[in-house]
Amino acid sequence: MGIEINLLPWRQEQREQRGKRFNMALGLMAVLGLGAGYAMTFYYDHQLAVQQQRNDHIRTALSKLERDIRTISEYEESRDALLAKIEVFTELQQGRPQTVYVFNELARRLQEGVQYTQLTRQAGQLRLGGRAEDNYQVSDQLRALEASAVFGVPVLSEVEGTEQDQRRFALSVAQHLPDEPPEDEQEEASP
Repeated sequence: MGIEINLLPWRQEQREQRGKRFNMALGLMAVLGLGAGYAMTFYYDHQLAVQQQRNDHIRTALSKLERDIRTISEYEESRDALLAKIEVFTELQQGRPQTVYVFNELARRLQEGVQYTQLTRQAGQLRLGGRAEDNYQVSDQLRALEASAVFGVPVLSEVEGTEQDQRRFALSVAQHLPDEPPEDEQEEASP
């Protein structure tokens, strides 16, 4: 017979060592898996916190921009109101000499025996009320106003007699105001 070698204890030890190594590798893998899972969770939480900070910064900047836009809109409204006021003041300033021209021309064209009792102006239209001694003076007054470069064709709206033997009349006439004063008024204005 030959020599018999019993390999069972050696195989048994090798199996046990392999089992221990497998269990150690399995434990190590479990620990590595848990560590990697924790690291991933930490990384994603950190990224989420960073994104939340970015979003908060954007919201803050957006609210500041909205406030600035409202402020700019208020400034634009104020500017528009001021420009409208400046335009009104400019028109009034430019209209000052025109009012003088109208009154000077009315006085220059006033006929003998005619009196103005009422004068109103709306948009470029003058409404005149007055008294005259007779109808001829009312007609002469209409012709004198029509001959003026400052006024258009007058329209007589009413003439009626009064108890004092006078005629009360009402008329309207369009204004055609020149940009420059007539030459005779420029001469009068210069010293």
